[in-house]
Amino acid sequence: MRLVVGLGNPGPEYQLTPHNLGFWVVERLAEQVSVKLTRRAARALLARTQLEGTEVVLAKPQTFMNASGLAVQALVERFKVTPAALIVIADDVALPWGMLRIREQGSAGGHKGLESIIEALGTNAFVRVRLGIQPCRRSGEADLADYVLTPMRRAQQEQAAAMVAQAAEAVRLILREGSKRAMACFNRRVPVRDSA
Repeated sequence: MRLVVGLGNPGPEYQLTPHNLGFWVVERLAEQVSVKLTRRAARALLARTQLEGTEVVLAKPQTFMNASGLAVQALVERFKVTPAALIVIADDVALPWGMLRIREQGSAGGHKGLESIIEALGTNAFVRVRLGIQPCRRSGEADLADYVLTPMRRAQQEQAAAMVAQAAEAVRLILREGSKRAMACFNRRVPVRDSA
């Protein structure tokens, strides 16, 4: 069994923010196999299904982003899997808009949700799929915090939808052929787009 966890913040006011792209990817995967993320358990909305021949739990933590580790730890315990069975999907302000980056382990890179998961699990050895949302101009931490929690404009939403589609394909490839194969296919530079 694999856990596929998309990070975001619960609530309609956050739905269209860059910080919720992890939710978007999990929702897209659920749509592809005609399931709904309606079951509430382990501090998350989830669905249990088959994806690429693998039993999978798709999950959206219902803790806020900075406490994502509480939900992920509860999911790992509930479904009796190791962190190695975990795939976490999150936004990344350090990557250019539209770029995907898959890693088998590593630091949180300043992402509070990933920091929370690493702290809760006591390891950074889990696969993560990061979606680039870097703004054009970075003028300080306060502005960056506002940026990730501000709803995207229509043009950004269209770009985000394309990136989400790619990220969903990347997750399916991880399940089908492993993370190294997915890294070889998806870890490439993209032209920097104007996202501000």
